[in-house]
Amino acid sequence: MQAFDVLIIGSGLAGQSLALQLAPHRKVALVTKRSLEDSASNYAQGGIAAALDDADSIEAHIKDTLIAGAGLCSPRTTRYVVERGKTAIDWLIGQGVPFTRDASGSGYHLTREGGHSHRRVIHVADATGSAVQYTLTQRLRAHPNISVFEHHIAIDLITAAKFGPPDSGCHGAYVLDKQSDQVKTFSAPHTVLATGGPGKVYLYTTNPDTATGDGIAMAWRAGCSVANMEFIQFHPTCLYHPYAKTFLITEAMRGEGGILRLPDGERFMPEHDPRAELAPRDIVARAIDMEMKKRGLDCVYLDMTHKPSDFLIEHFPNIHARCLELGIDITRQPIPVVPAAHYACGGIVTDLSARTALPGLYAVGETAFTGLHGANRLASNSLLECLVFSASAAEDILKSERRPLSVLPQWDESRVTDADEEIVISHNWDELRRFMWGYVGIVRTTKRLERARHRIRLLEREIDEYYTNFRVTNDLIELRNLVLTADLIVRCAQRRRESRGLHSSRDYPVTLVSARNTLLRNRLR
Repeated sequence: MQAFDVLIIGSGLAGQSLALQLAPHRKVALVTKRSLEDSASNYAQGGIAAALDDADSIEAHIKDTLIAGAGLCSPRTTRYVVERGKTAIDWLIGQGVPFTRDASGSGYHLTREGGHSHRRVIHVADATGSAVQYTLTQRLRAHPNISVFEHHIAIDLITAAKFGPPDSGCHGAYVLDKQSDQVKTFSAPHTVLATGGPGKVYLYTTNPDTATGDGIAMAWRAGCSVANMEFIQFHPTCLYHPYAKTFLITEAMRGEGGILRLPDGERFMPEHDPRAELAPRDIVARAIDMEMKKRGLDCVYLDMTHKPSDFLIEHFPNIHARCLELGIDITRQPIPVVPAAHYACGGIVTDLSARTALPGLYAVGETAFTGLHGANRLASNSLLECLVFSASAAEDILKSERRPLSVLPQWDESRVTDADEEIVISHNWDELRRFMWGYVGIVRTTKRLERARHRIRLLEREIDEYYTNFRVTNDLIELRNLVLTADLIVRCAQRRRESRGLHSSRDYPVTLVSARNTLLRNRLR
């Protein structure tokens, strides 16, 4: 049994920043499915939103967040996060993150993205997430109080129901070491889920392959509630190219003057919204989807050719380089783009200290539902949320009474065998992602949701039988979590009888006057 003060599952910005804040005072285990750098945070291009400029204000940032959230943002949570924005940025600067300087060199360059009324997105060129992750990873690997377990995937949380102590809390997790194929038992009085979102439930996504909804699924099986899973943000501009899997074209390009055009060069966004290309993501994604379906297009184009070449290369060096590798010179050619699943605005219900309803269990980052994002996330608020709630979780853990470590039962493989045909897993994975894209995508109908739910039930039965009889593998664990997460998405979507934010229904096109969250309470609690 591996014993620690805190077990953190996930190595994105939320998990890494939390580990670094806890490490001076606690013995921390950080479990990650691949390497420390493999996370959705690492893919983030745009930056982190915070009111840093004198012309901007906390009130303006709050207002922009509430507008983008289409009436469902929690005002209390929004203020809590936005007011802590500068502190979060200062912490990253203190860690050594090399944010891009302005022309004078005396301050930091701030860009503007869709839905923002001011320039308030601090960034490191067009690879903010990568730069932040690199900086924190170096510090994390060197810290003596942090034990890193790479190539380990969590299977399930260990709760009282599994071994019968008098309390009802979370006591750790069972984790598969993918290199040895052995299941390890991790004991910790505090467990934190920082596992990211479920983007791989869809056929087209900007997310890395690790985004399989693990934390959400594990928390639900342990008895936690989830909320607003129907609100899946489709990023409007993912590079459309057969060799460019999941490559995102940052929102900052539209903030710096990018124009969306049809193949014949016609601009179309002003017909959909007066803010045109600077409208929030849900509006831009639906507009692109509508134009593609109406005209039978494979993609639309993001045009930056009217901007000086030096400007594009300086501000978007990674996008420029990657597109050149694929034969696209963004200084002379428009970029082919399509919407792709990008971010889940719902997740495990938590409070302002990142606590779930299960004592000892916390959730931070995209896997959590804090109330910040409402029905649509404002661009670049995600990394800010990671930082703020990691700090909140750290504060709560450090001030809480130290619970004794529990002696936990070992993983039991006595009644299972090796799988005979693993092709079943790959076929089910492919089927799930295709029907979720077709039936539970940008625009939905009641019939499509019913069809998706029916297919999910069939897959659940197959996977449960497989899980019961065979030894666990990485692919089986991820598929099991994806199917459960897909079910939660569909169930929430079926309950929302309106169109709001990221949930667009042809059968319920009207937005109701009263805005309510979609809460699924687990039958175990």
